[in-house]
Amino acid sequence: GPSAFVTGWPIKHSRSPLIHGHWLKCYGLSGGYEKVATEPDAFVNFITHLNQSGFIGGNVTLPHKETTFQCADVSTPTAERLKAANTVWLQNGQLHADNTDGYGFLANLDQTLPGWDTTDRLHRPCLILGAGGASRAIVDALSNRGFSKIVLANRTLARAETLLDEIAPTGTAISLNDTQKMLGEAGVIVNTTSMGMDGNGLPILMDGIYPKALVTDIVYTPLTTPFLRAAAAQNIETVDGLGMLLHQAVPGFERWFGVRPKVGSELRQLIVNDLKRPQT
Repeated sequence: GPSAFVTGWPIKHSRSPLIHGHWLKCYGLSGGYEKVATEPDAFVNFITHLNQSGFIGGNVTLPHKETTFQCADVSTPTAERLKAANTVWLQNGQLHADNTDGYGFLANLDQTLPGWDTTDRLHRPCLILGAGGASRAIVDALSNRGFSKIVLANRTLARAETLLDEIAPTGTAISLNDTQKMLGEAGVIVNTTSMGMDGNGLPILMDGIYPKALVTDIVYTPLTTPFLRAAAAQNIETVDGLGMLLHQAVPGFERWFGVRPKVGSELRQLIVNDLKRPQT
């Protein structure tokens, strides 16, 4: 059967093979999905010679997403806007590229809290913490969903300003230190910083948060980050970040194996169990 890959540097801890392996088994499909570690120096050669590798496509993770976009023959409008790709496939000998991170982010919220994008929230500022790669995809997705008041908070203001110039020119950049005064207004608050990973630190305090806000974190180790726990303690609606990882995998699987997979509780549990395993 057809074979797909996930590549990055490092790639050891990727859970993509677990996700795609589960679906292959689930739908009784013959096919494979494997990890390929590719050093930055070797990456262009790998991605531009895919048609000789036996792979039909795959996922690309750090630090190769920008290079993948640059090497692609055909890119989706999303990948064009983000200038980065995480999903590739071969079609008529050409390398096609997409970026499904923003799709995964929204699909997670749509599935976990249907109707989360209320009129009230759409008309309020949408506060995003952090201006890294994932943040670009999330700002783009929220803008396209109709959140017109994007506020991007980052330690380095210039980085937030550059991101908005490229992705959401009507957005506002603020320093991470100035987020507290936005809290009473923001309808949706997203943490994309690594703060709170492995239980360390809080990007912002939850004092004075708007009671009908939705708080979500893209960090999923731990599943309930200090950020989400602080919000839940104020009876604020929260969504964890694991669903984004699961949903961003859907479009690629459909491209390679011809079936659109469902993100169900079994798959989620499989990954939750793996997160509990000691890292070697």
